[in-house]
Amino acid sequence: MPTIHYILKDGSTRSIDAKVGASVMETAIHHNVRGIDAECGGCCSCATCHVYVEDAFMDRLTPPDDMENDLLEGVASDRLPGSRLGCQIVITPAHEGLTVRIPESQV
Repeated sequence: MPTIHYILKDGSTRSIDAKVGASVMETAIHHNVRGIDAECGGCCSCATCHVYVEDAFMDRLTPPDDMENDLLEGVASDRLPGSRLGCQIVITPAHEGLTVRIPESQV
């Protein structure tokens, strides 16, 4: 199981062994990671699972599709180059060590 590192709002890090095939959002919810709200349950319709992916991992992810890009335009915290929706990042073995930072606000 790949380990995903979540950098929380207070600067601390939660490292979680994630199931391959689960999303970054699902893993956070199942492990009670604060700051990822996931109001829509992962169906890519609310943008409350916004995360900032560390630069070193961006090339390991598939690019966001049009729906994700549209939602990222309206996120509560600043959209940065590493902005992604956690529900759209499906974990693979290549994501070992993936680091995501949780923004200040989701709403």
